[in-house]
Amino acid sequence: MALAMPPVRQSPILLADYDPRWPQMFEEERQRLQQAIGRWTAAIEHVGSTAIPGIAAKPVIDIGVALNDLHDALWCITPLVEIGYECLGEYGIPGRIYFRRRTDTPLPGQSPDPGIGRTHQVHMYERTHHQFAWHITFRDYLRANPDAAREYEALKRRLDIEHDDVEAYADAKSDFVQEILRRANEGAG
Repeated sequence: MALAMPPVRQSPILLADYDPRWPQMFEEERQRLQQAIGRWTAAIEHVGSTAIPGIAAKPVIDIGVALNDLHDALWCITPLVEIGYECLGEYGIPGRIYFRRRTDTPLPGQSPDPGIGRTHQVHMYERTHHQFAWHITFRDYLRANPDAAREYEALKRRLDIEHDDVEAYADAKSDFVQEILRRANEGAG
């Protein structure tokens, strides 16, 4: 009699090596977003690790959308739903409206929750919101400082092994993120 092996638990944080298609995937989605909600946007930016050349990331395109006024988010919900996004409200960050574009065929690393695959995430803020500025500052610093980007990648790979919970993984990166923001602000001053 053969013993059944227990099911292998797959981490929702699975990182993928850098994919040179990510910038084009962002650009294609940026054009879709511009067509759907462009009249209310001040900026549509590629943020998150897929926006940093050469480093591993969860294979989900993060998009920062800045609105002139957060009330305009109300006008954006229906057009985004019509192009395949799901609105989850603030989703834990005051002043942000979070959307995810679902997929029924997620790649490894695109399913943080069982049965919920996503290919893109939109983080929508009023253009003056500090979180939007932090996304851009963090991205730009890592793009301009390849050693810091490699350090971030090494941290992410270590945390990917240590954590199987998305929130714990994100929390464990926060000290590094704050240090990068501090360095970036020192350089700007």
